[in-house]
Amino acid sequence: MTQPSFATHEVFNQSPPFEDIDLFAVDRPLVDAVKANGGAAAERELSEFGRQWGSAAMADRGRVANESTPKLRTFDAKGNRRDQVEFHPAYHELMAHSAHAGVHNSTWTANGKPAGDAAEVIRAAKFYMAAQVETGHLCPVTMTRASVGALAMQPDLLGRVMPVLSTRSYDPSFAPWWQKRGMTLGMGMTEKQGGTDVRANMTRAVRDGEAYRITGHKWFMSAPMCDAFLVLAQADSGLTCFFMPRFAPDGSVNAIQFQRLKDKLGNRSNASSEVEFVGAYAERVGEEGKGIRTIIQMVQLTRQDCAIASVGLMRSGLAHALHHARHRSVFQKHLADQPLMQAVLSDMALHVEASTALVMRLCRAFDRTPHDAAEAAYMRLLTPAIKYWTCKSAPPFLYEAMECLGGNGYVEDGILARHYRESPVNAIWEGSGNVMCLDVLRALSREPEAATAVLQSLAAETKGLPGAGEAIAFIGQTFRRADGERVARLAVEKLALLAAAAALNGVSPRHAELFAATRLAATHASMYGAVELESGEMRALLERALP
Repeated sequence: MTQPSFATHEVFNQSPPFEDIDLFAVDRPLVDAVKANGGAAAERELSEFGRQWGSAAMADRGRVANESTPKLRTFDAKGNRRDQVEFHPAYHELMAHSAHAGVHNSTWTANGKPAGDAAEVIRAAKFYMAAQVETGHLCPVTMTRASVGALAMQPDLLGRVMPVLSTRSYDPSFAPWWQKRGMTLGMGMTEKQGGTDVRANMTRAVRDGEAYRITGHKWFMSAPMCDAFLVLAQADSGLTCFFMPRFAPDGSVNAIQFQRLKDKLGNRSNASSEVEFVGAYAERVGEEGKGIRTIIQMVQLTRQDCAIASVGLMRSGLAHALHHARHRSVFQKHLADQPLMQAVLSDMALHVEASTALVMRLCRAFDRTPHDAAEAAYMRLLTPAIKYWTCKSAPPFLYEAMECLGGNGYVEDGILARHYRESPVNAIWEGSGNVMCLDVLRALSREPEAATAVLQSLAAETKGLPGAGEAIAFIGQTFRRADGERVARLAVEKLALLAAAAALNGVSPRHAELFAATRLAATHASMYGAVELESGEMRALLERALP
């Protein structure tokens, strides 16, 4: 008797995998934004990075690192306290590739000074591409890079750390940092009772010769496998920043006791911990009592990366949606040829193009801040505004990208479900939305003349764009109001939109005009695609987004 065959039916009308591509070359808005902000000389380097990170092998590493989450090994087999975090090899491979490309240190010289030229822009382009593949491992990459900004407040310590931190080697071994080929740094600021209000911290630091002993806890300490951490604790003169290594100077394991790893919505490849310090060895960074002023040098850089990563996630969502729509047929036409889908995808492409231009413009300001007061003012005022807008844009954007794929977008077999779970973290960490708005207000009150100069510059860069003049007037009036805090979100969003239009105007003036017309001159609808663009404009946007 012939047995029935249970082989599956033929699979057709599905898009091929979006992999083995050059993530840089296929992203015309990124190529143009890098060029407009001084990074044209690095195009070959970035294209090589784009091919590596656009490979099927890297995509698979990202998938496996998130499916095989970190595990805390509190004790060894003999009962000795170890507090080690165990990762899948795929995670270590991602870290090694990022380190080899200098994503963790290329904005600094070997002695910890700003690298200058377009180092921030070039590094940001790599970070943006890596975020499209696997974002969790970028948390320790970000903190390692940013830590140099704080360590600069303690030159002797920076001088000892940089020979190890400045290498492009990744060394995951559990050993004292000074014995390693390369190192990573984490950060611990928040406590159970305080959260954002770090002045409420209760962790205590007591002098022990030239060093300190720290006792207390941190409710969130990210990347617990790092070689050292910058932590905040109360010293005699107030809240102070400290460098806390995993190993004490005598080679013993430092008294850093991890209680558990956080079970997070996303960011699952990365370990985030709750920790207690039981007289842990630490060295002071900066002056006693100046902890916030010291660590804010690090926080500003981590906020920059939150914005870059969010735009990278949106770019990936757009690329996957557009790729799928060009291969999927419905009602005898490709999805990408259906007028409604074209309207959705082109509106999304316009958002990503403006966001990409904006974060690259911000990175140019970081490059020029050491020797340009106007760029420094732009950086201080707009970093929180840009983080606010880009990071809060990402979750609804990625939901829309998922919907473009239908059920295929919702399942965990593809990358978009992971991107969607990943996306809220950048708005929540390093200062939530309200904190960003308060920081913009603080910058305006502390440096009113510099802030006015930034707004005047944005006005000049957006002159003639639809709605730009009205936006400038609204921002100025709102920030002068006595109850400005109550309406700060509206003004900060308008400020970010204005800055995005200005940045895009320096890259693609025609698309800056479209962006301004749909975002400044009118209130953008809550759904993508609910704007009217000419068919030729839609085709041009989509061709730039993905040739």
